[in-house]
Amino acid sequence: MEKEIIYNSNMHFEHEQWKGELAFWKQELLFFNNKLSELVTRWTNKDVLAQLEHYQNQFILHGGVIEDLQETIEKHETRIAAQSIEGEDAIDVRLAEQHVAFRDKMETQREIYADLKKEFFRFLEKYM
Repeated sequence: MEKEIIYNSNMHFEHEQWKGELAFWKQELLFFNNKLSELVTRWTNKDVLAQLEHYQNQFILHGGVIEDLQETIEKHETRIAAQSIEGEDAIDVRLAEQHVAFRDKMETQREIYADLKKEFFRFLEKYM
C-alpha cells in the first residue's frame, strides 16, 4: 500500500475547516447553556434538575475538548509555518501520522458531539 503524501497547503486547508467547525461548536454550546439557564428557572423537580446538571457537565467537558483540539491545531500550524519558511512543501512522516491521527480524533469527536446534541434536543422537547 502506497503512503499518502500530505502537503502543507492541504494540511493547512484541513486545519482551517476544523477550526471553523470547532468555532461553530463553541457557539452552539453557548446557546445550549442558555437553554439550560432557562430550564433551571422553570423546574424544581429533582430528576429534571439532575438531568440539567448532567448536560451542564457534558457541555463543560465538550468545551474542554474543543479547547484541546484547537490547541493541537495551532501546534501543527506552527510546525507547518516553520517548514514553509524552510521551503519544504511535503511534511515529515511523523507530522503526517499525527495529522491523520488527529483527523480520526476529529471524526470521533463529531460523532460524540452529534450524539450529545440529539440527546439534548430530545430532552428539550420533553421539558421546554
